[in-house]
Amino acid sequence: MPPTSPVPDVFAPAKLGPVSLRNRILKAATFEGMTKDAVVSDELVEFHRRHAAGGVGMTTVAYCAVAPEGRTERNQIWMRDEAIPGLRRLTDAVHAEGAAASAQIGHAGPVANSASTGAPALGPSRLFSRQSMRTVRAATKDDIERITRAHGDAARFAVEAGFDAVEIHMGHSYFTSSFLSPKINKRKDEYGGSLDNRAKVALGVARAVREAVGDRIAILAKLGMDDGVPGGFWLDESVEVARRLERDGSVDALELTAGSSLLNPMYLFRGEAPLEDFAAAVSQPLRLGVKLAGGAFLRSYPYREAYLLESARQFRAAVDLPLVLLGGISERATMEAAMAEGFEFVAMGRALLREPDLVNRLRDEPGTRSLCVHCNKCMPTIFSGTHCVLA
Repeated sequence: MPPTSPVPDVFAPAKLGPVSLRNRILKAATFEGMTKDAVVSDELVEFHRRHAAGGVGMTTVAYCAVAPEGRTERNQIWMRDEAIPGLRRLTDAVHAEGAAASAQIGHAGPVANSASTGAPALGPSRLFSRQSMRTVRAATKDDIERITRAHGDAARFAVEAGFDAVEIHMGHSYFTSSFLSPKINKRKDEYGGSLDNRAKVALGVARAVREAVGDRIAILAKLGMDDGVPGGFWLDESVEVARRLERDGSVDALELTAGSSLLNPMYLFRGEAPLEDFAAAVSQPLRLGVKLAGGAFLRSYPYREAYLLESARQFRAAVDLPLVLLGGISERATMEAAMAEGFEFVAMGRALLREPDLVNRLRDEPGTRSLCVHCNKCMPTIFSGTHCVLA
């Protein structure tokens, strides 16, 4: 956005690709833990209806796997014919409240829990997963081609289910993200080594989605800016991937995220890591592992408003694509500052779990302060139905 452009009103209508939104505030994807049998439940419909009624421009369903082995656990939705009626019920409920609906699609790759799904977890290279306590298998070229096609198929299912957008998951060491990371990707073939090679999966997935749906719905990519660990994917390379996605014309916007579910998950969330709550929420032997070594894996980082802004500025300077600022967005002043810096949208997560109607109140009473204290105790509730424990 040129510096001379007028600063947009975050509460005014906006275009995201072919979709018109009532404002520039998105409900970020936060796994809901409400999809028993891998299909939509009444609880999931109500979760998103409530956020739509609370004022967001678009709410994001997280997460819709493109293949059964691409789930982090067996109850997650995977995009297939049986899931469509429930997803259509969800999008109808969201639309009835005046909001748009986005489906986060992706393949969990090495983050998938093979012990839960019963299928091998796939990554760029063979590695041992501390989450599932099993080995991740190196994806074959056939696997890569199949998973790439599956993203396109999932996007078509999203159109059939009435979604206004899809968000391709390219962060947190999920399949496409793991290929980007030199810390995880140790391949010696055309998918490893140079950034040109490591980016092939992400760029190919985005192209497959664009080819599948054209301009019928908006396409976002949730792109990891950095893994948060030495030797991992870092800003210099992620900015270049953003440039290539823009050049391809395969996405309408980028939502900028950070951290690795395999290597450093709290780098995204910031704040205290609720280790005791995590230990209580999981079964053995993982519970013992959390108690003994959780502090080394779930590190704590200081929380502040807009904590990803400094990194995200590098993308704003490098591409003209619309950008969604994520991370510590809970005050109207933060949203307006993001607009002033050229970000077209903001995304909110934990603050909306605490108060689903926060957007309406921020619009009507600009001085409203979020009640979220960023304790992160909502995070372990993904195993039982995501919610704020203080609400």
